[in-house]
Amino acid sequence: MILKKKWLAAVLTGALLAAVLLSGCSSAETVKRLRFGVAGEGGIYREFGERFAALENETDNGQVELKATAGSAANLRLLAGEYLQLAIAQADLVQDAYDQTGIFADEEESRGFGAVAALYTETCQVVVRADSDIQSIEDLHGRTVSIGAEESGSEQNARQILSAYGLNDKMVSMVNLNYEDAAAQLKAGRVDAIFMTVGAPSPVLTALAGECGIRLLNVDGAAAQRLQSAYSAYSGVTLPAGTYPGQTEKVQTVGVKAVLLASNALPAKQVQQLTQLLFSSREGLEEQLGIPLDPEENAVEGVGIPFHAGAAAYYKAAGITVDEAAGN
Repeated sequence: MILKKKWLAAVLTGALLAAVLLSGCSSAETVKRLRFGVAGEGGIYREFGERFAALENETDNGQVELKATAGSAANLRLLAGEYLQLAIAQADLVQDAYDQTGIFADEEESRGFGAVAALYTETCQVVVRADSDIQSIEDLHGRTVSIGAEESGSEQNARQILSAYGLNDKMVSMVNLNYEDAAAQLKAGRVDAIFMTVGAPSPVLTALAGECGIRLLNVDGAAAQRLQSAYSAYSGVTLPAGTYPGQTEKVQTVGVKAVLLASNALPAKQVQQLTQLLFSSREGLEEQLGIPLDPEENAVEGVGIPFHAGAAAYYKAAGITVDEAAGN
């Protein structure tokens, strides 16, 4: 409750600042300063944000200022409160925020944003040390497990995956750690496993694999089927052998899309230009990030909410029709 009050205060403050920022803007004007909500250090959200902001800041389509947050849930609240103009969030949490379900069930309607593009698939990765005796998700019974930062997408996915295997917080000791702290605690033997929902390969896990050796657990079979039946945002993902140093076998798991979002208060033309920049720069961004990004035809799949009017205009020009959110 205290955490939500803090976010509410931030949102209210942000709304006042945004009102000043956006005042006087018509649909033909450009918002000069764009706050872009990413997550903290160690994740692809932050890396993508830095790369994309650098590209955007070379244009006359508005200057991007990155804002580090706790992750998807925080980004969605701050975007709905108009403190942020751009954000990245997991598709499952995006739909929960839009539909007022899950952790957003008791919050005010927050549909003041639309999708720009699905960026890539975030893979749910359950990691143990290479020398651990844990061989499956069921073996986490009675163990200490990092499930990600509080109210992060990783936390939601971890709880849902554990539940699919019949495990709850009475059977597993769950702790909230960010990616870098979780990796350090696993290396030190203070936690037995870590959950990360992140693009693969994750730089944090690549580094950890070189330091102490890691092994990834499968999320498959009946449990994966239950997850995909209960939550439409999940899809099956195969991590090839060699994704991480020392990984000799493929890993079967699940994943969700990472979605770039824009406030409906942003002019359509500006968001159309942002969308154009994203896809015209896709190959360079892929090379810098080390992960594949979705092309136009895949970037409209697995999103679950309407697209910003500016993004919809870009896709229409590319021969792709999407549901369009209300906006400028």
